[in-house]
Amino acid sequence: MKLPLFQVDAFTAVPFAGNPAAVCVLETDLEPSLMQKIAAEMNLSETAFVRPEGDSHLLRWFTPKVEVDLCGHATLATAHVLLSEGFAAPNTMLAFETRSGRLKACRSAKGWIQLDFPVEAPYEFQPPADVPDSLRSGGIVFAGRNRWDYFFEMESEKLVREMEPDFAALGSATERGVVVTSRADSSEFDFVSRFFAPAVGIDEDPVTGSAHCCLAPYWAERLGKTSMKAFQASARGGVLEVETCEDRVFIRGQAVTVLRAELDLAEG
Repeated sequence: MKLPLFQVDAFTAVPFAGNPAAVCVLETDLEPSLMQKIAAEMNLSETAFVRPEGDSHLLRWFTPKVEVDLCGHATLATAHVLLSEGFAAPNTMLAFETRSGRLKACRSAKGWIQLDFPVEAPYEFQPPADVPDSLRSGGIVFAGRNRWDYFFEMESEKLVREMEPDFAALGSATERGVVVTSRADSSEFDFVSRFFAPAVGIDEDPVTGSAHCCLAPYWAERLGKTSMKAFQASARGGVLEVETCEDRVFIRGQAVTVLRAELDLAEG
């Protein structure tokens, strides 16, 4: 069996920035164990598997270690592949059936891809001491979590950018990941963030769409605005536009295909 395979840099307009994801386009189901092996072979933060079903698509995401409930950048990458590689009409509103319910994606007015995701706002929570200790940074002004991740607001963008966690300790202390964030120093952005997830095989995720389901409502409340521009301050970096609307978050970004290939599953 041979399957179309793409590698896409998400939340960037130029190659080799943003967050890379593999997208495998299926016609029939694969066994989850095989999907996991393919994701390990790709060795990217996420590999997405998508196949049409009725008027929507089934979509699953795998890190090199585990299947995850929600992934923003791989959903954006999947929508980009379907809309730009001839799998769907360019102006289609895509619907994805996922472990986090029905998600939608479409082209925005200025040509970016817009994701329609659920709000996953953080609530105040005192984490076990080994979680903040593993960040090896002071200056925490808010500690919380949502159903997946711990969440820390830091005093400054400098602290966010310069953070060097103990990834081994952080992986042992968490189930999925940790979001760190602050107000942005530059007027170009409203807030900055980073995302660490060694527990699922990703020390630092370059740009994390699903984390903005948490970041967007948090900063909307504090900044008094529903539409914001964000920067994820990893080494690769990524730009996102976010907008909150009741229990939904609209996440907009760009993407670029850097590899088109064929996955050969023939035996022997």
